[in-house]
Amino acid sequence: MTNPAAAAPATPVAHEENAHANQFALLGQRRFAPFFWTQFAGAANDNLFKFAFTVMVTYQLQLSWMPPSMAGLVIGALFILPFLLFSATSGQLTDKFDKTKMIRFVKDLEIVIMLIAAWGFVTANAVVLLACVFLMGLHSTLFGPVKFAYLPQVLDARELTGGNGMVEMGTFVAILLGQVAGGLLVALPNVGHTSVAVGCVLLALVGRGVAQAIPRAPATDPGLVINWNPVSETWRNLKLANENVVVFRSLLGISWMWFFGAVFLSQFPSFAKEVLHGDEQVASLLLVVFSVGIGVGSLLCETLSRRQVEIGLVPLGAIGMSVFAIDLYFASRGLPMVAEMGIGTFVHQPAHWRVMADLALLSLFAGLYSVPMYALIQLRSQPTHRARIIAANNILNALFMIGSSVIAGALLGAGFTIPQIFLFTGIANAVVAFYIFMLVPEYLLRFVAWVLSRFVYRFDIRGETHIPTEGAAVLVCNHVSFIDAVLLMAASPRPIRFIMDHRIFRVPVLGWLFKLAKAIPIASQKEDPAAYEAAFAKAQEVLREGDLLAIFPEGAITRDGELQPFKGGVMKILEGARAQGIEPPVVPMALINLWGSYFSRIELRGGERVAMAKPFRRGFFSRVGLNVGAPLPPAEVQPEGLRQRVGALLAS
Repeated sequence: MTNPAAAAPATPVAHEENAHANQFALLGQRRFAPFFWTQFAGAANDNLFKFAFTVMVTYQLQLSWMPPSMAGLVIGALFILPFLLFSATSGQLTDKFDKTKMIRFVKDLEIVIMLIAAWGFVTANAVVLLACVFLMGLHSTLFGPVKFAYLPQVLDARELTGGNGMVEMGTFVAILLGQVAGGLLVALPNVGHTSVAVGCVLLALVGRGVAQAIPRAPATDPGLVINWNPVSETWRNLKLANENVVVFRSLLGISWMWFFGAVFLSQFPSFAKEVLHGDEQVASLLLVVFSVGIGVGSLLCETLSRRQVEIGLVPLGAIGMSVFAIDLYFASRGLPMVAEMGIGTFVHQPAHWRVMADLALLSLFAGLYSVPMYALIQLRSQPTHRARIIAANNILNALFMIGSSVIAGALLGAGFTIPQIFLFTGIANAVVAFYIFMLVPEYLLRFVAWVLSRFVYRFDIRGETHIPTEGAAVLVCNHVSFIDAVLLMAASPRPIRFIMDHRIFRVPVLGWLFKLAKAIPIASQKEDPAAYEAAFAKAQEVLREGDLLAIFPEGAITRDGELQPFKGGVMKILEGARAQGIEPPVVPMALINLWGSYFSRIELRGGERVAMAKPFRRGFFSRVGLNVGAPLPPAEVQPEGLRQRVGALLAS
């Protein structure tokens, strides 16, 4: 298969043969499969090495300078330190050089590190192994920006959610398998240390071998001059990310998710022992449940998002994270004091199933929360700076994880129980999520659109690939109901700015939503000439910025279910754009089966056609749809011809 990156370094090429394939089909394609297994092997090796070393220090070595209670903290801190020191540099290197060459260099480095670590395991030299922990942190720091910058270069916009979901799922499965393998191998009598050494080197070699099959992914900014000062470069990258408010606030949202997850992962051993009264196997079971939940949530993202970057799932994920974190407090606070139990006894007690269900569901919703955010950052970041923005995100993630440890430690020191810390984290998550969604209302708007198109209607979309994934365009649609704009939001992977009758902003709830969406109010020229001209000036600004603009050229919601004559507003928009050197394509669209729904003007009251008069008029899940036609060059657009195009889509 042709490598899309070779043809278009900055913009992935859509693959027609994969237009309807699911995310698992990517595992059969060279542009994705070698990369997936390379990162899988790396994540597994990281965790095999770290967990085996932690067990070795905790149970097998007697080190006066590093007691067992401190081993996990020291190893974790050493692994995170390179993210703070070198992320800014690694982001620059990824933007400057071919990403495939960067991946192979990192895998070569991993082999060298694992050979040193093998000697450390065989000789039981903790100092050497601690140095290797730092070096593996450096390895992960270098790989992080490549990992997330590679995907948007080889996948098109409608594959990003599925690709990210696969990578997220694979990473957590690899973490789980690596930790299980590390714990089993290091415990083997007489040959444990040697087995771990051999396993680490073999995994590094396998990862490097698979990396050889990754197709080229050319540099996105080959002329970049490297700034070797990590402090100034980190600050510059954060400022760069902050230029796009949605991207920067999404970085903060992802970092918060790592804060949230770190609280639970760091407390699993103590939670299993002190609250659930289980042994080490019970702690491992909690990790398995958590990892499986993340993996399932990550894979569900594509199914729930219609194969587009659906950030409406983020509020859903945040709600679930809070609900089940809070319920975990209630499920675990009243458990009786009993003798330490093994995994068999643990799973036979019904109260523990609620605990495991809470852990599985809060991690599942964490997967729904994180995958769309990562995909959004990849899609909205400037391609030439994408890796540096991701590197800045890695720094923020590390800082938030450190903050998580400090706050959890302070709460424990203040006398909080572990279930109370979970309760505190769940409530804090609700507050932080609400704050983020108010700062970036696009998340909330997409959530409303997602719920409406999934649970109020069965919303089917045909021809969605005609909606441009980048650049300015004018979307033209028939006007059937008060929620037409909300359904169009659900159909598009990008935000849409709507020109709407100013009177619709007076409708309760819907008016508030359209204000959040920054819809452009318009009045007739006779009614309010200033508002009329201001609306078209704002429309030109939207197109200049390369965004999507939608207009309902009938001028009002239909009162008889029929397509009304198109007015000249769309021509005025195109003429204004042409005067500024912009030639946006015009995409005809038709909403079908909405006439007769609660939000359409089908009811007759006092001689007037009104909407929203009979709740549940057609019940839930009534079938509606959107048919999208091929874009038209602006030079070919005339109101009557455009109306005929929309009419043909209504009949198809």
